Amino acid sequence: MKNTCQICGCDCSKSEVISATIVRPVVAAVIKKSFPHWNSKGFICRDDLHKFRKNYMQKLMIDEKGELSHLEKDVLEKLTEHESISANIEKDFNTNLTFGEKLSDKIASFGGSWKFIITFFLIILFWIAVNSYFLVAKSFDPFPFILLNLVLSCLAAIQAPIIMMSQNRQESRDRNRAELDYKINLKSELELRQLHQKVDHLLVQQWERMTEIQEIQLELMEELRKEK
Repeated sequence: MKNTCQICGCDCSKSEVISATIVRPVVAAVIKKSFPHWNSKGFICRDDLHKFRKNYMQKLMIDEKGELSHLEKDVLEKLTEHESISANIEKDFNTNLTFGEKLSDKIASFGGSWKFIITFFLIILFWIAVNSYFLVAKSFDPFPFILLNLVLSCLAAIQAPIIMMSQNRQESRDRNRAELDYKINLKSELELRQLHQKVDHLLVQQWERMTEIQEIQLELMEELRKEK
């Protein structure tokens, strides 16, 4: 059995169309602005319903937030298409690193560890001991250890930008994670709002049907009373 969509006019199977009676009033109002002939007793295909739901949510967000950002538009697209937003940021981020970026991360990780601090401290002590006690006559870097100061300065000059490179990537990773969290939270908020509206709409429909059934029962009881 096929039913005709009121919007696009296509004949769709029963699984591809939805009765207009279960469309929420706020979405139906958006549909009626574009299609005045909209009738709550007809049908609408899923594609058109998703399109008008997106239009309604977009209008709602514009009224609340003003102009939508790229992130918010992406969330609306995912919400309309029922696609998942969550992703593994660490996996996606690490697969795109170059050799230099991986090397800088390893250097920064080693440079900020106790292993590096202890190792470097022992090297400095060994350097001072060799030049102060073992090679007093022919020391290659006598006191005040000018060569050692030069090595330390060069090491600091090289290490600082490497650590900054690693920190910049960490900041980029954190920014991507924050954007993903925002998108997930926004999608959850919109879905909860739609769910509340659907429940309210179903409760109103159920109440109207119960009222109609009660009126029919009263009419039947009145007819039975008159017959008696």
